[in-house]
Amino acid sequence: MQVPASLPLAARLDAALPQTQCTRCGYPDCAAYARAIAEEQAPINRCPPGGQEGVARLAAIAGVAVLPLDTGCGVEAPRKMAVIDEAWCIGCTLCLDACPTDAILGANKRMHSVIEAHCTGCELCVPVCPVDCISLENASGERTGWAAWSQQQAAHALQRYRVHGARKAPPAVPGPAGATPAAEPERKRSAVEAALARARARKADAS
Repeated sequence: MQVPASLPLAARLDAALPQTQCTRCGYPDCAAYARAIAEEQAPINRCPPGGQEGVARLAAIAGVAVLPLDTGCGVEAPRKMAVIDEAWCIGCTLCLDACPTDAILGANKRMHSVIEAHCTGCELCVPVCPVDCISLENASGERTGWAAWSQQQAAHALQRYRVHGARKAPPAVPGPAGATPAAEPERKRSAVEAALARARARKADAS
């Protein structure tokens, strides 16, 4: 992959990352990790989705020695895709908020599904699901790292991430009277509690 040398170092490093936005590197997104490398605040070996080839790409751009992938951040593995068991989905929408590329389609109290073309396998949706209805499936066979991902997919993921960020940005103007930011967590908590109650009742009926 050729990254224009005219770009700032952080931008060149970011362009060499897979843009899965998985946060396994310890930073909130790929751009933040790239900035940390450029500022010599982070090593080049903390991106499991990029694998060892990704480490080599970053090393070449940063002008440092190649290091083994830091397994404390995860291991190089086949790319995964999230799959939702729609029979048990309670429509809590927590996974919608967690997905950095808006790869999950759904609405409050409606079952959700994953759009395969948009899923980066970041795994961020799994821990937030209160009923454990999200699993991860192998999406690349034996291919790992950049062999399981393409520059076109990375560009697509970055575009989706930027749209996601713009959608979640605070509104420029105040909302309707009574619709304060402080009320939003309480609304979500109430919705999740109600959905969990429905799920428990459904399990009880099925047993």
